[in-house]
Amino acid sequence: MGEGENRQIARDSLFVMARMRLKGSPNEHRVRVRNLSQGGLMAEGPVSVVPGLPLEIDIRNVGWVDGSVAWVQESRFGIAFSREIDPHIVRAPGGSAETQDLILSRPMAARITPGPAAQNLRKV
Repeated sequence: MGEGENRQIARDSLFVMARMRLKGSPNEHRVRVRNLSQGGLMAEGPVSVVPGLPLEIDIRNVGWVDGSVAWVQESRFGIAFSREIDPHIVRAPGGSAETQDLILSRPMAARITPGPAAQNLRKV
Protein backbone atom coordinates (compact mmCIF):
# COMPACT_ATOMS: atom_id res chain seq x y z
CA MET A 1 0.00 0.00 0.00
CA GLY A 2 1.42 3.39 -0.97
CA GLU A 3 1.77 6.34 1.36
CA GLY A 4 -1.19 8.19 -0.20
CA GLU A 5 -3.42 5.14 0.09
CA ASN A 6 -3.02 5.00 3.89
CA ARG A 7 -5.10 8.17 4.30
CA GLN A 8 -8.12 6.33 2.84
CA ILE A 9 -8.22 3.84 5.73
CA ALA A 10 -11.06 4.53 8.17
CA ARG A 11 -9.82 5.93 11.44
CA ASP A 12 -11.58 7.13 14.56
CA SER A 13 -10.64 10.25 16.44
CA LEU A 14 -10.32 9.57 20.16
CA PHE A 15 -8.29 10.47 23.19
CA VAL A 16 -7.01 7.47 25.13
CA MET A 17 -3.93 7.10 27.26
CA ALA A 18 -1.68 4.13 26.48
CA ARG A 19 1.58 2.64 27.68
CA MET A 20 4.41 2.22 25.20
CA ARG A 21 7.81 0.48 25.35
CA LEU A 22 10.64 0.92 22.90
CA LYS A 23 12.09 -2.47 21.88
CA GLY A 24 15.05 -3.38 24.04
CA SER A 25 14.08 -0.98 26.83
CA PRO A 26 12.17 -1.95 29.99
CA ASN A 27 11.01 1.67 30.49
CA GLU A 28 7.37 2.49 29.81
CA HIS A 29 6.15 5.80 28.44
CA ARG A 30 2.61 7.17 28.68
CA VAL A 31 1.31 8.55 25.40
CA ARG A 32 -2.01 9.95 24.20
CA VAL A 33 -3.62 8.08 21.32
CA ARG A 34 -5.23 10.69 19.04
CA ASN A 35 -6.68 8.44 16.34
CA LEU A 36 -6.80 4.75 15.65
CA SER A 37 -7.35 2.39 12.72
CA GLN A 38 -6.90 -1.33 12.11
CA GLY A 39 -3.33 -0.83 10.97
CA GLY A 40 -1.99 1.89 13.24
CA LEU A 41 -2.50 5.00 15.31
CA MET A 42 -1.32 8.53 15.92
CA ALA A 43 0.19 9.11 19.36
CA GLU A 44 1.46 12.15 21.18
CA GLY A 45 3.88 12.36 24.06
CA PRO A 46 7.35 13.29 25.31
CA VAL A 47 9.11 10.28 23.76
CA SER A 48 12.12 10.59 21.50
CA VAL A 49 11.42 8.35 18.47
CA VAL A 50 12.54 8.11 14.85
CA PRO A 51 10.86 6.44 11.84
CA GLY A 52 11.47 2.71 11.75
CA LEU A 53 12.02 2.36 15.51
CA PRO A 54 10.39 -0.90 16.75
CA LEU A 55 8.13 -0.66 19.78
CA GLU A 56 5.12 -2.15 21.50
CA ILE A 57 2.05 -0.34 22.77
CA ASP A 58 -0.58 -1.43 25.29
CA ILE A 59 -3.94 -0.42 23.83
CA ARG A 60 -7.07 -0.44 25.99
CA ASN A 61 -9.02 -3.73 25.62
CA VAL A 62 -6.53 -4.98 23.00
CA GLY A 63 -3.32 -5.50 24.98
CA TRP A 64 0.26 -5.21 23.81
CA VAL A 65 0.69 -4.77 20.05
CA ASP A 66 4.03 -4.79 18.23
CA GLY A 67 4.68 -2.05 15.73
CA SER A 68 7.14 0.53 14.49
CA VAL A 69 7.26 4.31 14.16
CA ALA A 70 5.96 5.32 10.72
CA TRP A 71 6.47 9.11 10.92
CA VAL A 72 7.34 11.84 13.43
CA GLN A 73 6.18 15.46 13.60
CA GLU A 74 7.16 17.36 16.75
CA SER A 75 5.59 15.51 19.72
CA ARG A 76 3.23 13.47 17.53
CA PHE A 77 4.11 10.28 15.72
CA GLY A 78 2.46 7.49 13.78
CA ILE A 79 2.72 3.83 14.70
CA ALA A 80 2.20 1.08 12.12
CA PHE A 81 1.07 -2.17 13.75
CA SER A 82 2.67 -5.49 12.81
CA ARG A 83 -0.84 -7.03 12.80
CA GLU A 84 -4.30 -5.56 12.35
CA ILE A 85 -6.49 -4.94 15.38
CA ASP A 86 -10.21 -4.31 15.82
CA PRO A 87 -10.36 -0.59 16.72
CA HIS A 88 -14.00 -0.87 17.87
CA ILE A 89 -13.09 -2.90 20.95
CA VAL A 90 -11.00 -0.02 22.27
CA ARG A 91 -14.26 1.87 22.89
CA ALA A 92 -15.98 -1.11 24.55
CA PRO A 93 -16.34 -1.21 28.34
CA GLY A 94 -13.86 -3.41 30.16
CA GLY A 95 -10.15 -3.71 30.51
CA SER A 96 -8.14 -3.41 33.67
CA ALA A 97 -8.40 -0.42 35.97
CA GLU A 98 -4.96 0.59 34.74
CA THR A 99 -6.18 0.82 31.13
CA GLN A 100 -9.51 2.50 31.93
CA ASP A 101 -8.15 5.89 30.86
CA LEU A 102 -10.67 6.67 28.13
CA ILE A 103 -11.19 10.41 28.28
CA LEU A 104 -12.91 11.45 25.06
CA SER A 105 -14.02 9.42 22.09
CA ARG A 106 -16.06 10.36 19.05
CA PRO A 107 -16.09 9.55 15.32
CA MET A 108 -14.31 12.00 13.02
CA ALA A 109 -17.62 12.94 11.32
CA ALA A 110 -19.05 14.07 14.67
CA ARG A 111 -16.29 16.63 15.19
CA ILE A 112 -17.90 19.33 13.05
CA THR A 113 -21.26 20.64 14.15
CA PRO A 114 -23.02 23.55 12.49
CA GLY A 115 -23.40 26.69 14.55
CA PRO A 116 -26.75 28.30 15.32
CA ALA A 117 -28.51 30.09 12.49
CA ALA A 118 -28.12 33.87 12.64
CA GLN A 119 -31.90 34.39 12.97
CA ASN A 120 -31.88 32.24 16.14
CA LEU A 121 -29.33 34.43 17.91
CA ARG A 122 -30.41 37.21 20.21
CA LYS A 123 -28.54 40.31 21.23
CA VAL A 124 -27.49 40.56 24.85
